[in-house]
Amino acid sequence: MPPPPPFASMDAFYLHLLRSCAALPHVAAVHAHIARAHPAASLFLRNSLLSAYCRLGGPFPAARLLDEMPRRNSVSFNLLIDAYSRAGLADRSLGTFERARAAGVKADRFTFAAALAACSRAGDVRTGKAVHALAVLDGLAKGMLVSNSLISMYARCCEMDEARRVFDAADEHDDVSWNSLLSGYVRAGAHQEMLKVFTLMCRCGMGWNSFALGSIIKCCSSGVDIAGHIAEAVHGCVVKTGLATDVFLASALIDMYAKKGALSNAVVLFKSVQDPNVIVFNAMIAGFCRDEAAVGKEVTREALNLYSELLSRGMEPTEFTFSSVVRACNLAGEFEFGKQLHGQVLKHSLQGDDYIGSALIDLYSNSGCTEDGYRCFRSLYKQDIVTWTSMISGFVQNELFEKALRLFQELLCYGLKPDLFTISSVMNACASLAVARTGEQIQCLATKSGFNRFTVMGNSCVHMYARSGDVDAATLRFKEMESRDVVSWSAVISSHAQHGCARDALCIFNEMMDAKVVPNEITFLGVLTACSHGGLVDEGLRYYEIMNKEYGLAPTIKHCTCVVDLLGRAGRLGDAEAFIRDSVFHDDPVIWRSLLASCRIHGDMERGQLAADRIMELEPTTSASYVILYNMYLDAGELSLASKTRDLMKERGVKKEPGLSWIELKSGVHSFVAGDKSHPESNAIYEKLSEMLSKIEKLGSTGNASTESTGISGREQNLVGCHSEKLAVAFGMIHLPQSAPVRVMKNLRVCRECHSTMKLISRSENREIILRDAIRFHHFRGGACSCGDYW
Repeated sequence: MPPPPPFASMDAFYLHLLRSCAALPHVAAVHAHIARAHPAASLFLRNSLLSAYCRLGGPFPAARLLDEMPRRNSVSFNLLIDAYSRAGLADRSLGTFERARAAGVKADRFTFAAALAACSRAGDVRTGKAVHALAVLDGLAKGMLVSNSLISMYARCCEMDEARRVFDAADEHDDVSWNSLLSGYVRAGAHQEMLKVFTLMCRCGMGWNSFALGSIIKCCSSGVDIAGHIAEAVHGCVVKTGLATDVFLASALIDMYAKKGALSNAVVLFKSVQDPNVIVFNAMIAGFCRDEAAVGKEVTREALNLYSELLSRGMEPTEFTFSSVVRACNLAGEFEFGKQLHGQVLKHSLQGDDYIGSALIDLYSNSGCTEDGYRCFRSLYKQDIVTWTSMISGFVQNELFEKALRLFQELLCYGLKPDLFTISSVMNACASLAVARTGEQIQCLATKSGFNRFTVMGNSCVHMYARSGDVDAATLRFKEMESRDVVSWSAVISSHAQHGCARDALCIFNEMMDAKVVPNEITFLGVLTACSHGGLVDEGLRYYEIMNKEYGLAPTIKHCTCVVDLLGRAGRLGDAEAFIRDSVFHDDPVIWRSLLASCRIHGDMERGQLAADRIMELEPTTSASYVILYNMYLDAGELSLASKTRDLMKERGVKKEPGLSWIELKSGVHSFVAGDKSHPESNAIYEKLSEMLSKIEKLGSTGNASTESTGISGREQNLVGCHSEKLAVAFGMIHLPQSAPVRVMKNLRVCRECHSTMKLISRSENREIILRDAIRFHHFRGGACSCGDYW
């Protein structure tokens, strides 16, 4: 081994050794040699040793050395202050700063810079101001190093007024001064001030670093209203400073253009990157699925092609890659591709990632595979509120409302705090199940959490109360809302329409017009439903014309079906048929089924048969059409045709959906089917039902005239006598106080016999009965129904 080079002094020799140390044990060895050979080493050598400990061992061995040093100066303390600060130990760093002052060591600009860095990392603006005051007293506050540290500290603590005062008072500025101020404004969300500083920097010819430019690009990418030319100017600055090849800035620019809707610019920029890495690919993939409604499914599918290219280049996809591509599959409807991606996720052991898990839950929920989505949910290592909300929303979306409520209850048991979207989804589940008591409890939770003031929460409450049969509570909640949007107005209009309050619904629509709220398709659907249920033919036709001509809203199948229902119920069956034939939806079975129902009401056998033939041609396996046709034949006394219809159902394997009714009480939700005897209180229910029917007979009517001479078998007549809604009403009569209305929900349309019976029960029992069937609400009071026997 050649001899070591000659050194001018002992300090230089040891300094060479310390700089060559690559690990803490090496530093300790040099330290031991110095202690044995040179116990009176110079302060310079001891500070060099202290620096090596800070570099390789962290602040704690350095602190032990500082305690042993016979002499210390500002450099000694500066090294330890900075070491503690870099280690994230801000309290110890500032404690060392105070210790230095107590020891009488005069602080220099580096001391203040290190102390301010500690305050910055800790977000301790109070201590930072104290250090600032000491720097002013020592006459160092206006120097570039200290002033830059002060600007950075105040900017990180979002004290931008103080940062600007320091900046303006500084003796001179460099790139760090400007970039620190600029980044601070971005962090504080003061975008207009950021633009002013950015403009001043351009005028002064100051340079930018990648961090500052990245901050500006992030600001331009946000939802704030920043003109496109500003974004392009920032891009120009990136090119001018020679940072166009920086992949970090390239990915930020691609993201910025995608969020601003300039997807073509993002694509051009992506193609111009000579050697893109996975981060650049991620930015472009996310850009393709940024706004599916704006770019369309074909463009969204480009994200999938880009993912294939990423793999072909031999790159390893990241968590962000998978979450973005799975979302792209979701938006483009490429569910099979998404399932294959799930396999790749498992291969890379990323199934526990929150973002990927949420995207997979949404994918499986949208494809109707909720069980697979639930398995993804359970496989997550950490289930945060976002993933819980995704799973709950998936259950609601697929009409698994009971599962959604059970999962929400489990969420609360784990001590998690639901957010606004979680509660809104659960309220929708309550609305669909019409469980008002559960909905009220969730509304109380929303109020306690401070969510009740949000418009989306108010909308969910209005919808829930309306669907649960309490239109008064829905209206009250609507009036209590601080701010209302088109969804709010549409919900309250639809609620009145469903409850048969047609004139009230139209009055609310006029109030909406006075409030200058622009209606949408849902609003007009509620208005047309109100006109249909209220028999307001001329008004309904006028609103249909207004929707198209004044607001440019294209009618959907639901709007057209409402018009057919409106004309058909009024007896204008010829006009209804002509409307269907002229409509773009003349091949949709739903609109013909509406005509068939009207033909049954008015006994138009010939036109009803034509409508039925058309429905059977378009949709031969739906039971609702056969049931309407069967009942039409029964009403007309055509028993042989009714029997043929039933035989045709059996021949084609068409099964009628079983009727189900339910009622919510304090003890929970109780459901019934026709002839049900499985309920624990079955004997009491049938006894109460028999008692109520006996009272009806004393009034001179049995309420079952529609079953007479119809050819229905004895077993079927017995089932009609104990249809599910009758059992639910009897159960409600047993347990609810006299003053409370009996609210019952049913999944099918109420039959004529039950409708007549409910009117008579409401009269004989002097009780209000609210029955929701598949079409509308029926409010039975004093022997009459709110629908006017028009449903």
